[in-house]
This record gives sequence, C-alpha cells and structure tokens, in this order.
Amino acid sequence: MSLGQHLVLAAEILGGRRVGIRIEPATLMFFDLDTRQLLRTQPNPLTPADISRLRGVRPAGPPPQPATGPVRVQRRASNTGVVMVVGQKVALGRINAGKTVTIEVTDTELTIHTDTGPHTVRRTTDQPVRRIKAHRPRKVATET
Repeated sequence: MSLGQHLVLAAEILGGRRVGIRIEPATLMFFDLDTRQLLRTQPNPLTPADISRLRGVRPAGPPPQPATGPVRVQRRASNTGVVMVVGQKVALGRINAGKTVTIEVTDTELTIHTDTGPHTVRRTTDQPVRRIKAHRPRKVATET
C-alpha cells in the first residue's frame, strides 16, 4: 500500500483485505476494522512531516489488541507424517502422511486435529506464527 510517498508492504496474507492503520511515532499497526484485532506491526518509515501531509487522517481510537485465543494454522504432513509449526517438528505418524491438518497454537501447547482426533503436544519454542495456510501439493511432472 502507499502511505504518502512511501510504499509500505504490510503482509502477503492481508492482500485484498480492508485494514486500518494506526500510525505511532515508531510503529505502524495494521488492524481489522470491525474487531480492532491487531494483525501486524512494523517500523514506521514516515517522518513527522510525511504524517502531517497525509490526507484523510482521523484521530486514532483505542489501540488495537492482539488476539487472545489460539491461532489456527494448517500444515501438510510430509511423506513420513511430520509437520513443522513455529519452528517445532511434530511426528504424526505415517498414517497422516501427505494430509493437511489443522493446528491450534497457544503459548504453551499445540493441538493438532487429525482424522483420528485431536492430539495435544507441549510447545518447545517461542517463535511466532509466520504462516497460516499449508502449501499446496506439488505436482509431479509427467513425461510426454
């Protein structure tokens, strides 16, 4: 998106979505307009002079808040039934090889929903969630 004379890349997963932007001296906060849920933050590239020249600026409301519940992500299990989420590998078994599973990520645990039911694993990393959706299956090239 464009803010003044600066091109700002918010996040690929926000593409096509209407969001609000709260401009603070050091950061830009991207939030959902309906729920005011914080979606992304990033450093503010604008100077005070750039901010004063923006058109259509309104006074900021209350600061957006991050989501309090678990983050739901999808992952595709490898050929051996392993998924990786927040930098942690979890073995689901060969029965789940190649399947897409839904994982609920909290601060302390991962709850993996498979065909055989939910499985809870203790979280061993503190990395943030960076990807929500699983990769599409790769197509095998056929010889003609």
